[in-house]
Amino acid sequence: MKKIYLILSILLAMAFLYSFEQEDSEKESAKAGKKMQDFVINLSRYARKFDPNFIVIPQNGSELAFQNVQPDKPLCQNYLNAIDGIAIEELFYDEKGKADDYRINNLKKIVGQKKVIVSEFIKEPNDHNQIIQLNQEAGFVPFIRSAENYHYHLIPEKIINENENDITKLSDVQNFLYLINADDFDTKNELIEKVSNTNFDLILIDLYYLSFPYSKKEIEKLQTKKNGKKRLVICYLNIGAAENWRNYWQSDWKLGNPKWLKKNYKGYDNEIYVQFWEPAWQKIIFGNDDSYLKKIVDAGFDGVFLDNVEAYYALYHN
Repeated sequence: MKKIYLILSILLAMAFLYSFEQEDSEKESAKAGKKMQDFVINLSRYARKFDPNFIVIPQNGSELAFQNVQPDKPLCQNYLNAIDGIAIEELFYDEKGKADDYRINNLKKIVGQKKVIVSEFIKEPNDHNQIIQLNQEAGFVPFIRSAENYHYHLIPEKIINENENDITKLSDVQNFLYLINADDFDTKNELIEKVSNTNFDLILIDLYYLSFPYSKKEIEKLQTKKNGKKRLVICYLNIGAAENWRNYWQSDWKLGNPKWLKKNYKGYDNEIYVQFWEPAWQKIIFGNDDSYLKKIVDAGFDGVFLDNVEAYYALYHN
């Protein structure tokens, strides 16, 4: 009997400790969430000093649109004023083929004010049309990728809601191309020509073709659809994780050095989550002529696509 009581006591103690750790993690991630809100707001203000119409689209982290980073609170207008829309991955179709009702409900509170664009990863081709329909019924703009395009390196043959409209702001967008991996294109010119020969409303690409930056003239070419109408060209920028192939990366950097390289990014061996509130990291991202964001502005992009804003949560949860 004493042995049973001892086991029960240990189990209760473990449960209490786990509960305490979870509560502590939630508090820390909430604090970090507010810092991410400030980060996005400040970099948006910086970019719009040079271009008042500069578009800002954070990917994921839908909770950031709410006060105290809590979806049961009112919307955070300062954050919403800093962005033009929100991008989300795998919404109506997650890794298990199920809808993420939590994030869907968050986004339905936002879509009346901001554009929502969704990248869905479809394992079963038969689900393709249904996922498009679910997104459109919710007021979201979907991009569908299959297993062969998992790393965003292919141009789909079909465009959802292809149109002949001029696209001058994010609210005009009815479809988009997510193409941040250039490995399938032998040259920069090949990528530019193939993208130019499409009618996507919005093109999402990197600042660089491999290690070669796009020029202002090349971005201007991409800003015209095949049909001659205007479209938006948005640049990818990872603000929540450092990538070891970027030109800011130093040869001696590793996890913990600098200290703000904080946590390994599961599934992405070449990236490390950062303590994004650290001045050294923010200086890399924006605020000066050598910053990543200033290079994006100078290249003539219409806006920026902020990846890994959900780092505020990932830093404190497994």
